[in-house]
Amino acid sequence: MRVWLLDYAVFAVYSVLIVYALYLLILLISHRQALRTLRPAYVSKYRDLSGSEYIPPISILVPCYNEELTILESVRSLLSLNYPEYEVIVINDGSKDKTLRVLIEAFGLIPMPYEAQNRELEARPVKGIYHNPFYPNFFVMDKDNGGKEDALNAGINMSRYALVSTVDADSLLESDALLRLVRVYMENPEETVAIGGNVRVANGCVIENGQVTEVRLPNKLLPLFQHIEYLRSFLGGRIGWSAINGLLIVSGAFGLFRKDTLIQVGGYGGGFPGEDMNIILKLHKRMLESGRPYRIAFCPDAVCWTQVPDTLPVLGSQRKRWSRGNLKNVWMFRGMMFIPRYGTVGLLSLPYAFFYEMLSPYLRLTGYLALLGYVLTDMTSWRVLVLFFLADMLIGMLFSCGALWIEEMAFRRYPKLKDLLKMLGFSVLMVLGYDQLNVWWKLAGHLDALRKHNSWGVMVRKSWQEDVAGKQAVTNQSL
Repeated sequence: MRVWLLDYAVFAVYSVLIVYALYLLILLISHRQALRTLRPAYVSKYRDLSGSEYIPPISILVPCYNEELTILESVRSLLSLNYPEYEVIVINDGSKDKTLRVLIEAFGLIPMPYEAQNRELEARPVKGIYHNPFYPNFFVMDKDNGGKEDALNAGINMSRYALVSTVDADSLLESDALLRLVRVYMENPEETVAIGGNVRVANGCVIENGQVTEVRLPNKLLPLFQHIEYLRSFLGGRIGWSAINGLLIVSGAFGLFRKDTLIQVGGYGGGFPGEDMNIILKLHKRMLESGRPYRIAFCPDAVCWTQVPDTLPVLGSQRKRWSRGNLKNVWMFRGMMFIPRYGTVGLLSLPYAFFYEMLSPYLRLTGYLALLGYVLTDMTSWRVLVLFFLADMLIGMLFSCGALWIEEMAFRRYPKLKDLLKMLGFSVLMVLGYDQLNVWWKLAGHLDALRKHNSWGVMVRKSWQEDVAGKQAVTNQSL
């Protein structure tokens, strides 16, 4: 029994260390790539593009369900983008609140005839299209409820342009965000099929007329932890995965796609949360099996601001939903793993997701329990258990600080010294409970998946003004 406990503990520890080593490698690649954004040539390319007449037009798709508190600010943000030609299509996916009425009244919308630009993708019936000629590039689609992926498919069918951008209804784009995404696309339009934008936490920021006018750190504990977590994920992770063409997710909050490739893979689907990961895996699979050169990129300076949960029940519901989606997507595409024809995705990205998303929580939990059993059988000192725990914490802090270093060197959205010190301090606190909560939520999400629980869960929305004022949430909704 003692030998078994020791052997398993060593196996679990080394397995987790291998995952950590790969994460560290990606972090180092992210650091190298992020510093390239400081080069003058990068800035000059962007400035030249801003006045170019060859920028391709874009259809922006905004799926929404019960978003009456945030939708107006989001639409105002989109209508004020610094971009020559684009359309905004809000898809009201059978909302039960006043989302549609709020949009109709605010923009003076009236019904208009509708015929889909294409009918390649299946979607639930459209009940009506609303438009106001004074806002020539703004349309609202009202349709039967079918879920986020169904709403996106309906939006693709209606879209007029060859590029489509997906934006969440509770998010705000910076005025040049779309232009920055397109700059990446125009570097290699023949091979680029998708580009992800950078999602930052808006809680605590000052919002006026759909724009973040003053960047501030969140003033509550949970949003601040998520702020650091988002930096770790987007800056410390996705920059590096993008550099080796192994990115598995383009966040549903903000991304850009070639419409023809979305149609070729059958559009969004899956029937469960995680449609943003599902569509990227479908694109990878399609491109790799066809032998076509392609890339799925990430643009860290194209910024989308989003609200994050500020209570444990809502945050837990979100994380369990993410865990279900990641688990089901990895399982659905498991046939790509360890197959050389699938390149970086099959040999690195999916195995990493498999061990990190599916096995790592179990290995960490059972590994510590095995070490505890080894200590209780008097085979070693309790100091060994404490040492492993401290090493695990130190690695987590290293990853957080690495992401903060990238933020500080390349982007400096929080230039005040007190903000930097605050982020460093909370990076330490994260490993004293918050990271463990995330492990628990992953395990709970896996259990929900086994129970075939596919609902969206509970989400609380605030109006942007109320979030700035720090008032209580005024609505609670679930799908």
